[in-house]
Amino acid sequence: MAKSKKTSKKGSKKASPQKALDDQTVRDIIDRIKESQKQAEENQSAHAKARKASSAKKTEEPSKKVKALMKDDPEGPPEEPTGEEEVEIEEGDTELEGFEDIELDVPEDAVPKEMEVAAVVEREQEFAPLPEHEKSHKTEVLDSYTFLSESIPVEITIVRKEEFVPVYSISIPGIAGGTKLLLETKLRAELISDVKLDITEILDPKKQEMVKAKFEDSAMKVLGRNFPQLPNDKKKILASYLIQNTLGMGEIETPLHDEFLEEVVVNNSRDPVWVYHKKYGWCKTNLRMKNEERIYDYAALVARKVGRQINILSPLLDAHLPNGDRVNATLFPVSNYGNTMTIRKFSRNPWTMTNLIRSKTISPEVAATIWLCVQSELSLIVAGGTGSGKTSFLNALAGLIPASQRIISIEDTRELTLPSFLHWVPMVTREPNPEGKGEVSMLNLMVNALRQRPDRIIVGEIRRQKEAEVLFEAMHTGHSVYATLHADNATQAISRLVNPPLNVPEENLDALSGIVVQYRQRRLNMRRTLEFAEVQDMGKLNMIYRWDAKRDVTIKVGKLDKIAKTIELYTGLSSKEIDQDVKEKVTILNWMVKHGYEAVNEVGSIVSNYYQEPKEVLSAVSKNKKWEF
Repeated sequence: MAKSKKTSKKGSKKASPQKALDDQTVRDIIDRIKESQKQAEENQSAHAKARKASSAKKTEEPSKKVKALMKDDPEGPPEEPTGEEEVEIEEGDTELEGFEDIELDVPEDAVPKEMEVAAVVEREQEFAPLPEHEKSHKTEVLDSYTFLSESIPVEITIVRKEEFVPVYSISIPGIAGGTKLLLETKLRAELISDVKLDITEILDPKKQEMVKAKFEDSAMKVLGRNFPQLPNDKKKILASYLIQNTLGMGEIETPLHDEFLEEVVVNNSRDPVWVYHKKYGWCKTNLRMKNEERIYDYAALVARKVGRQINILSPLLDAHLPNGDRVNATLFPVSNYGNTMTIRKFSRNPWTMTNLIRSKTISPEVAATIWLCVQSELSLIVAGGTGSGKTSFLNALAGLIPASQRIISIEDTRELTLPSFLHWVPMVTREPNPEGKGEVSMLNLMVNALRQRPDRIIVGEIRRQKEAEVLFEAMHTGHSVYATLHADNATQAISRLVNPPLNVPEENLDALSGIVVQYRQRRLNMRRTLEFAEVQDMGKLNMIYRWDAKRDVTIKVGKLDKIAKTIELYTGLSSKEIDQDVKEKVTILNWMVKHGYEAVNEVGSIVSNYYQEPKEVLSAVSKNKKWEF
């Protein structure tokens, strides 16, 4: 266990009267230590009684650091009835195989007293680990893994304890506690003073890489100047930590680099940070924000980077980080319990159709049928509830578009990622500035997109009547359109389209060929394609596939009718040939899943080659050969 550095007597003598701690500061420190100790003791289980008895001697001794700080106070600290109110502060000893804690050799008198006082308070407030329960028969380790947050090694342990939700525990074993303190105070101040950049350059998203490179270069120089004997690999780890706490959102940056997370949520400074794990759902973390001001600072930082502001007059923010992550923030008292932040992570590895098949979200037969519709330039709507995977499915569907066609996508926030070789123009809406000017709505972009000669139009979500009118007008003028809509099933999707606020005339629905419904089963934390139905005249539905929840399989409940007639009309394929084509696509999809072709460019490349040279792809499939990209 690495103990906190003691305040030297020599340093105490040199401290000026102005820097001496007053009574109130000492009381605050003692109160925070007492509160932390009390909370930890309350959460201990009955099985830990023997361990508490053996550690009683430690708790009886006054904290040497607090005593040293009290000694500096000319008036002296208030008397306390027992020694139980002071504890010895220790850093948790977390080690990851292959990484040793980086301990910086700093002379005792080189650390200002204010920094040491801040250390005590900081450990009690900011990102304080949740009180650890003693292991019992109810404790279960669900998962553990490691990843790199830029250059920083991170260890994750997911444990189910005597709580209703799992605990997502974050550990950064490569950096010791005392080193963190020095990085966040003295070295951070040196770094900021060394980098000569204007605030407009730091906030400019286009110059993000340049700004980061300058900070990295300066961070390495600062570390080299202060610790010349430190190896370069450890300097890089410390430099990454330093930059995350200077340009980013501190330790919240760590979970943002976990590919298994979908959301990172801050409810207030009293509750722990929450995350939504792709496998385990909502989890508490061992991180907690320092105070409400820190949450506001992070929200304001995001707002400034996108040219907006969040304050008491405008307490709501909907923006995105430079990497595409969506950020929603609210301020007290609009959110009664405190300031909030909700960060929806932008997928670094976009979903493809083979991803969905492997995870059993969709069956190969349904995927092949939808592929046939995309190849035949038929318009589709992806419906589903919140968090059901509508946008992910839309991304997978768009990867089946031929590379020879021009695609225009329209979104509120950039979430789609298509193969790099497609002829694709992504467009996003823009909120008005504080004066109410400069807004670019989805309707503006949809009207503009029709003038860019698109072959395919992808719309993030239909919300208003005018947007729906333009969308269906685009379908009627020969454009293939793909969009998302909030509805729990195909019947509800039609009902939403023909009723307020969308009010699409039933006569116009014949331009829409099919509806794909995505469903999220929250009880078992899984997503499935619930239905695929074709839309007939006047909005009538012909259900083709439906998911059986009891057996967790997709059942074919009908046959293609209008879609088959449309394909036969424009391609000349008979019903038998259409069925054969679907089976052919099922074989290709299963082959791609078997060989692990799930990257967006891999799937897009095979699909585009299939459109140009189908025999070449089918030959590789029949021989079970690997594809050469």
